[in-house]
Amino acid sequence: MADEQMAGAGSAPVTPGPAAACPPGAPAAATPPPRPLDPIDRSILRLLQTDGRASIRSVAEQVHVSRANAYARINRLIDDGVIRGFAARINHERAGQGASAYITLKIVQNSWRTVREQLRELPGAAHIALVSGDFDVLLLVHTPDNRTLRELVLTRLQAIPEVLSTHTLLVFEETDLLDPQSPRAPHLGEE
Repeated sequence: MADEQMAGAGSAPVTPGPAAACPPGAPAAATPPPRPLDPIDRSILRLLQTDGRASIRSVAEQVHVSRANAYARINRLIDDGVIRGFAARINHERAGQGASAYITLKIVQNSWRTVREQLRELPGAAHIALVSGDFDVLLLVHTPDNRTLRELVLTRLQAIPEVLSTHTLLVFEETDLLDPQSPRAPHLGEE
């Protein structure tokens, strides 16, 4: 099992912790403190972010530890919730989603949870964040084309009663900083 692909070893669905399971209004269970990471842990994380399918043997060799040590560290990072899962990085244009946009939303005060659940249902929604500043929510979407993007904003988003206003920022070009082909991708061992 030591040489199996990491996607198989850590691809189990992530389940919400005790705080997420609390009923509304109940005090949330204490979240454990962040796990301190040493340089080997950080190197393992960078390596797995670049290639989530790296074998235990490959990880161990690149961070200069035994396979058993690499396996134990990765499992501990998963168990501690540092690694939430493994996923493929997608080239959205090649996958037929050539239009991408960041959409900012102003929402009714105290409606974040309701809005978040509705945004999760949007086709092409890739990332949702509650933020501070001039707007309340930042949403990243990928759609097949601008017409579909327009419909998503004008028909779906603006129909949500708690959404007061939207502002759409088209993405012209993206650079994945974790892509090993990127000229500025972090290298193993860098801090």
